[in-house]
Formats: sequence, C-alpha cells, structure tokens
Amino acid sequence: MKRIVHKHPRPTRWMHWFNVPLLFGMIWSGLLIYWANDVYAIRLGTWTLFPFFPSWFYRALSIDHRLAEGMAWHFALMWLFVLNGIAYVLYTFVSGEWRHLLPNRNSFREACMVVLHDLGLSKVEPPPRKFNGAQQFAYTSVILMGGGSALTGLAIYKPVQFAWLTQAFGGYEWARLLHFALTIGYVLFFVVHISQVIKTGWNNFRAMVTGYEVVASEKPTHE
Repeated sequence: MKRIVHKHPRPTRWMHWFNVPLLFGMIWSGLLIYWANDVYAIRLGTWTLFPFFPSWFYRALSIDHRLAEGMAWHFALMWLFVLNGIAYVLYTFVSGEWRHLLPNRNSFREACMVVLHDLGLSKVEPPPRKFNGAQQFAYTSVILMGGGSALTGLAIYKPVQFAWLTQAFGGYEWARLLHFALTIGYVLFFVVHISQVIKTGWNNFRAMVTGYEVVASEKPTHE
C-alpha cells in the first residue's frame, strides 16, 4: 500500500526554486567580474602550474571583456539573493521548519551512516525522515555560506565605507579569497545535490515541486 504525504511547505518550495536562477546568475556574473583580475591559480611554491580558469575557458563561454555587464548584473541580483535568503531564514524559524533542518546530537552519526551507505560501504540505511543527518549539515551549511557570501561581497564592494567589515575578514584580499572560495563551494554543493536528487529518483523531485511524496505504508502485523 502506498499513500501520499505532505513534505515541503509552499513557501519553502517557492523560495527554493526562486533561488536557483538567482544563484546561477550570481555565479555567472561573478565570473564576468573575476575575468578582469583572475589572480588565483594552482601553484607549487613560487611556481604557477596553471591558472584557476585558463584563457580558453573564458573564450569558450564568452566571458572575457564583459566586466561592466557582470558588475551590473551581480549588484542587481545581489539584492534579490539577500532578500530571498532573509525571507527563507525567517520563515524557517517562524514556521518551526528549523526543527527538521538544524543538526542535532544524532546528526553526525547519521551523516556518517548516509555517506557509508551512498559509497556502498554499508548496507545500513539511515532512518527515513524529512532530512537525514547529511542533509541537515549540507543545507544548514549552504545557508551559512549564503550569509558569508553577502558579507564578504559587501566587504569587497565597499571596502572604504565598510572598512570594519573588510578588516574583520582579514583585509580586502582575504575577503575576496573567501568570497571566491564560497562560490566554488556552491558549485560543489550543486553537483552533489543534483547527483543525490537523481539517485533518489522522481518521488523526491516531485516533493519539491508539488510538496507531496508517495511513501509505502507499513504492513499491519498480526499476532
């Protein structure tokens, strides 16, 4: 027997899907800005092995010589990204959804179970619930990353007006490096997130679209 159960509230789903194009737009426009001063590279001591993004990468995606366009889009989308993030955090706490989202004392042990199970090293499945331990750590981390991106972005956008904030991150260069690292973190999160969605199948994806998922009912036992 199967039954339909409610999983994700409508505001959560709306803000989730609204954030998808926003985050892609922020990363894309950020690359247009980064092209003008691409200082990061893979180095071995004083030797530069290769830049983080080689020149062919910029040419292939038509990223080069679009600094002004990138800045315009980045600063415009920034406000929507921040407002959506604030709205999500407020809703999570007001609605009580934080109880499912925030890690608890069992989350680390359960996250290890999830990783071992996904890697095929264990047959023990984590207990079925809205968010398992690994998801709790991942989703809580990405929310904190969003706050970090907003603050470091503000620190490098207005380093004079917000000198105290820039200095809190160790100066302009450290703030920019952290902002860049957080962007790479979003990309890695997206790759893992999509792979997990594909692995869990249509039912999980449908729950984020419609709010409902189909679950198997437990068979009644007779003594």
